[in-house]
Amino acid sequence: MKKLKFGIIGCGGIANNKHMPAYKKLGDEVELCAFCDIIEERAVKANADYAGGKGKVFVDYRDLLKEPLDAVCVCTPNCSHSEITVAALDMCKNVICEKPMAINYKEAQAMLAAQKRSGKLLTIGYQNRYRPEVQYMKAEADKGTFGEVYFARAKAIRRRAVPTWGVFLDEEKQGGGPLIDIGTHSLDLTLYAMNNYKPKYAVGTTYHKLNDQRETGNAWGDWDPDKFTVEDSAFGFIVMEDGATISLDASWALNHDDPAEAQTMLCGTKAGANIYADGKLRINGVNNGRQYITTPDFGSGGVAFFDGEKVGPEVIEAKTFIDAIRGKGKLTVLPEQAACVTRILDAIYESAKTGKPVYFEEEK
Repeated sequence: MKKLKFGIIGCGGIANNKHMPAYKKLGDEVELCAFCDIIEERAVKANADYAGGKGKVFVDYRDLLKEPLDAVCVCTPNCSHSEITVAALDMCKNVICEKPMAINYKEAQAMLAAQKRSGKLLTIGYQNRYRPEVQYMKAEADKGTFGEVYFARAKAIRRRAVPTWGVFLDEEKQGGGPLIDIGTHSLDLTLYAMNNYKPKYAVGTTYHKLNDQRETGNAWGDWDPDKFTVEDSAFGFIVMEDGATISLDASWALNHDDPAEAQTMLCGTKAGANIYADGKLRINGVNNGRQYITTPDFGSGGVAFFDGEKVGPEVIEAKTFIDAIRGKGKLTVLPEQAACVTRILDAIYESAKTGKPVYFEEEK
């Protein structure tokens, strides 16, 4: 089987901690052969670590896109997701872009248009969908176990874990703070499980209550208040066209003793489900007139293995993308779904600025 040729655009933290190690595990199917970063040393190191120095190094993504690649992985700040992805699709490259899809919905729409005119594949890096408890919950939802899901809560709460590196605190480059960074994962999981991508309106609030503090107790060291220009917390309330309600909580720093990241809760007419930080899934309902709670065991069976080794969701994400390129499977994260997540995040930020609900106009 001929290896697919992949290029990496952006050789920073997310590329080194997620994407490149995942593709390295799939080395029989993929060759990482082109690396780009505006800081050349990063691209040089990535080439050495993941291609044995045999790949090509670039500082301008446009030059990388001239290479005969099957796909590219976009791992740059949010502000450049759309620009680079559109250019890659127009150069007939399949693309996996890190989350969120784009810095705003307008730019996400440009990505959708580019995908349609190119005919190539586009997916977004929502790897939490591939966690076993999420897949189990999704299967139950699709079977109708929960009935009509009319209330859900998406939670992405950290007590003191503000990312102090890179451009995370820069609103211009990222578009926001915890809402667009980790809230996006929880919202994606919730919409995915509900299979509901038709929002009616959203209300939101954002806060800058703790980002001026100096003795912070932060997991990654004290942040610089002068550079902390994004919100430290954000909360949203979304009503869908069918009347379902979603509550969204996102924070990097909150006086809260029960951190909860990439979690969701579903409440339906027949049953409900909760995903917890420890990876446990609890399904609750009533059977034979008695309340019940079921906790599936994910420690045995049903686990993805490659070459006898248990793999994480980031590897399954990479494998899913590879198989889709080869025509051996379908994408799990569709670009239209990811665009809906960005559209809702946009509305929450807008509502927070105006103090008014944001209604979604029906798209033609």
